[in-house]
Amino acid sequence: MASQIIFILLTLCGVGLFTYNLRKVIRNIKIGKAENRNDQPAKRLTTMLKVAFGQTKMAARPIPFLLHLVVYLGFVIINLEVLEIMIDGIFGTHRIFNGLGGLYNFLIGSFEFLAIGVWLACAIFLVRRNIIKLKRFSGVEMKSWPKSDANYILITEILLMSAFLIMNAADAKLQALGASHYVSAGAFPVSSLLQGILPNDISTLVTIERACWWFHIVGIFAFLNYLPYSKHFHIMFAFPNTYFSNLNPKGKFTNMASVTNEVKAMLDPSFVPEETAPGKFGAKDVNDLTWVNLMNAYTCTECGRCTSVCPANITGKLLSPRKIMMDTRDRMEEVGKNIDKHGADHNDGKSLLDDYITREEIWACTSCNACVEACPINIDPLAIIVDLRRYAVMEESVAPASINGMLGNVENNGAPWKYSPADRLNWAEQD
Repeated sequence: MASQIIFILLTLCGVGLFTYNLRKVIRNIKIGKAENRNDQPAKRLTTMLKVAFGQTKMAARPIPFLLHLVVYLGFVIINLEVLEIMIDGIFGTHRIFNGLGGLYNFLIGSFEFLAIGVWLACAIFLVRRNIIKLKRFSGVEMKSWPKSDANYILITEILLMSAFLIMNAADAKLQALGASHYVSAGAFPVSSLLQGILPNDISTLVTIERACWWFHIVGIFAFLNYLPYSKHFHIMFAFPNTYFSNLNPKGKFTNMASVTNEVKAMLDPSFVPEETAPGKFGAKDVNDLTWVNLMNAYTCTECGRCTSVCPANITGKLLSPRKIMMDTRDRMEEVGKNIDKHGADHNDGKSLLDDYITREEIWACTSCNACVEACPINIDPLAIIVDLRRYAVMEESVAPASINGMLGNVENNGAPWKYSPADRLNWAEQD
């Protein structure tokens, strides 16, 4: 009974703390401006099923795709085993689903193969990051915490899978020895290989089995509450992020309603402009971005696929699309902490533009959408870059000389070039 009470209290604390942190994250996302992404629900659902559940965009890189697929399936399917642990912990039972008979044996055996698959995949991921040191896992933004974060998660997953297999090995041996409370249930094709290293003393085996059982479930609760502080939040946010992703063709820019009204009024004196909410052009800080942009930032996996295909980054420019998303998330977290301490109207004198993302970064972007195409969960760094540019040009009238020259030509000549429209076809008349 004491262990059941402890387990219930642990469960309540774990779920309660996660709920508290999740509410803060949602509050931070709501700092952003409204954006309607409820159109075409059937297409959005299909996109989510393909990209988030099916992981179709991951397949562009076959090796990490297969490794990630093993970890993903292990995470999803082994949660059925966690459900049994939860029920056993609350009611004091042991292997409550053993009544399923042959199906139960099949499930436990499948879980064990998945567990060893996850163990091996995480070990390979650690090698790729820390020994092979793939280039896309490095960069100016991948220092200190971001670099360590992935290692912490991979090591934790290895420990959790190890505890699961050792727990099963001890359980199987206790079943064979006829220990009370350990009903004969389950098939153990992988953990049976570990039984030879375990002692034959029943009390010692019970201690090992219980220690691994508690470590496994406590580790899961710890992992759950680590997610809001980690890039691994994409485990949850990948699904809404892909559902609410941009369905327009890549390269299609959004028009600002206030600007559209002005242009229509200039072209048609009888035009009656629609009412638009007052506000600034573009974005200077996270509260000027949309909630979709901010959700993108929390969903970023920091995998570096966007940066690895960015032509600006490849040619040595300062821009890294991954850094854009990480900076947006860091600034959003800072604004959220300010709200907690000082209230919603507090101004700390900082902004996303300049204090986090430099002008050199946003103007290095070629707007090619390579980063958007490469992202495995449909994150859109370009949307943030474009809004920061809009602010610089339309609110501050600050842009590189080449951009100002182009804008002047458009205004005076109706084209980006310096030639008069009347001279535009002169080249065709030359010999």
